[in-house]
Amino acid sequence: MANYRIRRINDEMTRELCRIIRNVKDPRVSGSLTTVTGCDVSPDLKYAKVFYSFLDDVEGEEAEMKRKEIKKGLESAKGFIRRELAMTLNLRITPELTFVPDTSVEYGAKISKILKTINEEEKND
Repeated sequence: MANYRIRRINDEMTRELCRIIRNVKDPRVSGSLTTVTGCDVSPDLKYAKVFYSFLDDVEGEEAEMKRKEIKKGLESAKGFIRRELAMTLNLRITPELTFVPDTSVEYGAKISKILKTINEEEKND
């Protein structure tokens, strides 16, 4: 299958999954700002990795517990999400979804915080 087609399917799935996840009624998912950051569909369109992140003010152990709860919520809503995806996308096979937490946003925020403290220390010197 052409590479550009897979890219278009990835983009369309990401867009639709963002919309669908906003409508999930599970309090573990709807209680936090969960965002789909990307999607990676296999070439045969049978499997898809869905990368997600969430924004919250918690850190440390509490953030890890929150991440686990969101993953459980997404796993329990997987059937609903896949059914909604099948109704909106015109694909012969609706991919089996696997949810993977994307920590790049948190990592970027951590690096930004470190750089900010370094800049403040340099200004004080």
